Amino acid sequence: MSNPLRVQCLCKAVTVETSELKPHVGACHCSMCRKWGGGPFLAVESQGQVTVTPTDAVTVFSSSEWAERGFCKTCGTHLFYRLKANNHYILPAGLFADEGELTFDHQIFIDEKPAYYEFANETKTMTGKEVFEQFANVPE
Repeated sequence: MSNPLRVQCLCKAVTVETSELKPHVGACHCSMCRKWGGGPFLAVESQGQVTVTPTDAVTVFSSSEWAERGFCKTCGTHLFYRLKANNHYILPAGLFADEGELTFDHQIFIDEKPAYYEFANETKTMTGKEVFEQFANVPE
């Protein structure tokens, strides 16, 4: 998905713009994501520059040594999960639901997924250990 993509939070106080998204939706089942949103975090990765404006309408929470989460101060809409080391944005898929074709194709932290839900889609799955091993080898 390319072209500048512009989406807004529920109250329209914050705009998120990116030049390109990978069209693949992933689910994160880690305990932090589930606490943050009440269930798995369904997300897409930005491949381009991400701009979130206005910055004074956004609260950023440093959820770990390596990542932070942003949300609208007014309505609470989740806006991003950002890896600090390389400024890589992972964005809620729901923000882009009307922006084109998205395919749900992977799940991470599958070893932390509770038993009370299951997705029907056939996807690639990775444990938390596998995720950390993959990203430990990614150049910054």
